[in-house]
Amino acid sequence: TGNYGELSWSHSDRNVYASAGVLFVHVLVREHFKEEFPPYPKSGDTSDDPITFNTNLKGYPDRPGWLRYIQRTPHSDGVLYGSPTAEHVGKAMVIEITAYNRRTFETARHNLVINIKATEEFPLPYQAEFYIKNMNVEEMLASEVLGDFFGAVKNVWQPEKLNTVNITSALDRGGRVPLPINNLKEGVYVMIGADVPFSSCLREVENPHNQLRCSQEMEPVISCDKKFRAQFHVDWCKITLVDINKVVPVYISRPDPGAGILPDFGEYNPPPESLTSRDYFYDFLVTLAVPSAVALVLFLILGYTMCCRREGVIQLVHHSSIQKSSKELRSMSKNREISWPLSTLPVFNPVSGEVVPPIHPDNYETTSMPLMQTQATQLHAALTDCSLFTANKGDNYVMSTFRRLEVNGIPEERKVAEALNL
Repeated sequence: TGNYGELSWSHSDRNVYASAGVLFVHVLVREHFKEEFPPYPKSGDTSDDPITFNTNLKGYPDRPGWLRYIQRTPHSDGVLYGSPTAEHVGKAMVIEITAYNRRTFETARHNLVINIKATEEFPLPYQAEFYIKNMNVEEMLASEVLGDFFGAVKNVWQPEKLNTVNITSALDRGGRVPLPINNLKEGVYVMIGADVPFSSCLREVENPHNQLRCSQEMEPVISCDKKFRAQFHVDWCKITLVDINKVVPVYISRPDPGAGILPDFGEYNPPPESLTSRDYFYDFLVTLAVPSAVALVLFLILGYTMCCRREGVIQLVHHSSIQKSSKELRSMSKNREISWPLSTLPVFNPVSGEVVPPIHPDNYETTSMPLMQTQATQLHAALTDCSLFTANKGDNYVMSTFRRLEVNGIPEERKVAEALNL
């Protein structure tokens, strides 16, 4: 199903082989690197140091694009996996592997030489990619687990030639890290290639009924799902069937890089040492004089409109009157000594000839009276019937009625009705 190997501790380079278009898996076993580090101080103690690995292409900071690496914890083995392409055939890639002992902070370095060879059946024309929900990538890379899945696919597809093309973690496809509950897994994509067309079971997901169920986020009805369900939970809505014979190749035209030599433009002539002077007078006119002249013209037009035309004078007078009234109101609000309205002056009775005193006597302190009574002011009014002033002059009688009020304990007299002709 793929190329498997293990890296043992050795001071010499280790040579392994990978085939183009076939999954390559290489396990970095921690036990093989433990002897590179000193044992525990006490004899007989079991050495279980945390060891991590760093891998990179020799002379470069990272690995080749087709090669991936994963190690879940410092106490688990590391795994190199990937699928080389046809453009890597015939090349020998040297991978530097550095092991770090997290207890003693010591390191050990070895080289892994990957020789890539071509295969006769590459590429297989029919490829199916499965999405397995209940597996992590390092679990799926185990030889026995991948062999079980390979056997289930072979039982359903029944081809003559079958191999594992590639394995990709769902996180590398934009998937989200699952919550650490209910033993959720990241998910993994497994691509299988074969030399015969897809079986009827694999094509059941393409019928309209199953497509409708997938659009409604329901599981499609697949007859061969029971052959996977015991160990692998396959998401049939995410299965991809590719027929390479029907794929239209896309060629990207790239410009000719050329020989890398600049054309001959002749000898270089540097500028002279003595530079000619430059006159900045016109620049000054453009940047300062012209905007200043435009601003002056606008100011003169505005002054003429406001001071020399009738509309402008009216606006100025109106503004002056508003300003004068505002000052007067502010002055009145400060001293609060204003003259009382005419209704509070002494009232002369033309019939009886009597002069009624004003509401506010002279000794009333007006400065303590607010300009406006608020709703919070409590009025306590004591109504009293005042004496009737009558005068007999022929058959005409005049009656005056007054009401006596108390506002916050201060007596006030107000005229209620007058000149009732009997």
